[in-house]
Amino acid sequence: MTNILHVNASVNGENSNSRQIASKLIERIVAADPSATVVERDANDKAISALTGETVGAFYTPEGSRSEVQKEVISVSDKMVAEVQAADIVIIGAPMYNFSVPSTLKAWVDLIARVGVTFKYTDKGAVGLMTGKKAYVVVATGGTPVNSPADFATPYLKQVLGFIGISDVEIIDASGFAVNAEEAMVRAIANVEAVALPSVA
Repeated sequence: MTNILHVNASVNGENSNSRQIASKLIERIVAADPSATVVERDANDKAISALTGETVGAFYTPEGSRSEVQKEVISVSDKMVAEVQAADIVIIGAPMYNFSVPSTLKAWVDLIARVGVTFKYTDKGAVGLMTGKKAYVVVATGGTPVNSPADFATPYLKQVLGFIGISDVEIIDASGFAVNAEEAMVRAIANVEAVALPSVA
């Protein structure tokens, strides 16, 4: 059984282009593996907030030494991490806002990048602990070409995912919606149809 985590970061809800395109990919995967499960994670959930000193302090306190307050502070982070740990496939709908990722998606990243949990430091540098997973990132833009010099979202997400051990990352180009939305959607869906699906165990 394949476990899919779908992270949606658009503020546009069901009308989101990145969400609709990611959903098409999920449909392909489920068609290939009807037993697949899907966990939906909206980065706009008010429980997902920016890091605070209190949160970081709890992260760096050994688990057995955390106070009840600290445990509560990082409970949302623990939940987000558990979702990533349980996933075989992570699908991120990443609209480009002002040349980068939405602040809500950055907040989600900050909650799952946990030293000693999703990555560790060694004498040879950082090592990701979330290995053996596949990630697809739908990068939806108004006019900025994906992987252009002005695209700071794609390299950031590839770097972050690789940092926690997810090195198998496929980018789905969904650019140009402000130029011609209809054509952009047609191209994006074609890109979804073209990606290789992971083999079903």
